[in-house]
Amino acid sequence: MTAAIIIIAIIIFIWWNAFLPFYKDRNSEKLVSDESKCFSPECRSIICENGNREAVLMIHGYPTTPHMYSYSAARLRDAGYDVFAPLIPTFGADPEDFMKTDFTQWFNFIDDYYTGLRKRYDKVYVIGTSMGGAMTLKLAEKYSSTSLAMDKIVSISAPVCYNALLRYGIVTNPAAYIARTIGLFRKTIGLGIVNGRPDSEDGNEEWLGYKGTVINHGLSLWKAFNRIGKALADIKVPMFVMHDRGDRTVPFRNLAIIEKFCKDYIVCAREVEMDKRYRHSHHALLMYRSVQKEYTDEIIEFLRGGDE
Repeated sequence: MTAAIIIIAIIIFIWWNAFLPFYKDRNSEKLVSDESKCFSPECRSIICENGNREAVLMIHGYPTTPHMYSYSAARLRDAGYDVFAPLIPTFGADPEDFMKTDFTQWFNFIDDYYTGLRKRYDKVYVIGTSMGGAMTLKLAEKYSSTSLAMDKIVSISAPVCYNALLRYGIVTNPAAYIARTIGLFRKTIGLGIVNGRPDSEDGNEEWLGYKGTVINHGLSLWKAFNRIGKALADIKVPMFVMHDRGDRTVPFRNLAIIEKFCKDYIVCAREVEMDKRYRHSHHALLMYRSVQKEYTDEIIEFLRGGDE
């Protein structure tokens, strides 16, 4: 009897942590921008409005800021687009505020921001990296084949599954398999501000965001990414997708999943491989000085080109 109870307890423990049954983002409060709270002026939104009829929305990743797009935003501005790289509220601010929000709130903010642009401009393009790339895909899933559909999307280093060992052989973070239980006792682990990485290089020394772990964020992102991955077939807009083979943050295999379900709409799929000697994660590709010109050139060419 004791052995049976232990086995049942282990099964419940694995099921509860690995499949997140009944998990739901708890926060529903609408987020409002207040960039006066930013820990650095460089965290703030990048907005370039010049009266153009075409706009580009750039969605930053987790847990960073629009500063990752400083170079590419300027290039897109000079190419004749109005550019909007908004800071998602609570990012780049007090960690105590940041830890109280979740993916649903972040995405709802971006969703509202996007629909506002879609109503103002003749054409709107969406670019996202990492979590921002996943949000870009989610927007396309939601609005494809509707009057609010974007004209093209660019998704870079996007996670479309988090831990899916049995389905895809992908485990982004093994520790996540016990995170739900840990979250009953701790909210964060080592959470703090990162205002630059002086020990890094290639542009990554300018990275702004947070270090450490917010347990609930991990669960929220895990659930969100898996849902995005399951709805990829709903995307029906021209796509440019890119991922580095050596990405140390989001497994490269995510690109193959996107290609599998979106192959009819992918205009360009870039499997890139940066020099492994660089001391960074090979993830926030438009930040890195060694490749940002090449990759931004390709994106501008895609936006300007036809759909084939």
